[in-house]
Amino acid sequence: MSIISKYNRFSYVYDMMELPIEIIWYRKWRKELFSGLSGRILEVGVGTGKNIKYYPKDCDVVGVDISDRMLARAKKQSTGATNSSLMLMDAENLAFKNNSFDHVITTFVLCSIPLPVPALEEMNRVCKLEGTVINLEHMRSKNRIIAFFEDLFNPFTTALTGVNINRETVKNIKKSGLRVIEEKNIAMLDVFRRTISKPPQ
Repeated sequence: MSIISKYNRFSYVYDMMELPIEIIWYRKWRKELFSGLSGRILEVGVGTGKNIKYYPKDCDVVGVDISDRMLARAKKQSTGATNSSLMLMDAENLAFKNNSFDHVITTFVLCSIPLPVPALEEMNRVCKLEGTVINLEHMRSKNRIIAFFEDLFNPFTTALTGVNINRETVKNIKKSGLRVIEEKNIAMLDVFRRTISKPPQ
């Protein structure tokens, strides 16, 4: 089953499935992540639109996703948000000109994109030279015990939901040509991390 089919299938229960962790962690992290942003923003993998209400009012936000059913739910979330627009689009083939956005954002997305490095290369391309690519993601831990269990369970999470819990996302960011200027551990030691990167000068 393709990643599109999986997310279309889960679209109706996706928010309910994530509700506990959303309440415990994600809401706080979203607020902190977006509070100081301004300008034109691209959110890759906007999903059901959970981030939309946290963007400052003066931002111009474009959200893209590969799942039409997830986007349909995002449109309901964004009702009344005059500073956002939503588009059906593949992260690996972004239909935007070079240097188009002040910030490019992903939250818990790089784990499920089939080819994360090409997608990050696209984010690199559309981000302005003075802009930032901000990724809030879960990834493979540097702790050997945690990494062992991530590797052990990854075939099951991938088969069921398309989510890879053991991706080495920081390495993928660097492979794309982006320069990591900040890497912050958020929770579960270093499983949840926030990275901020910039295009090469």
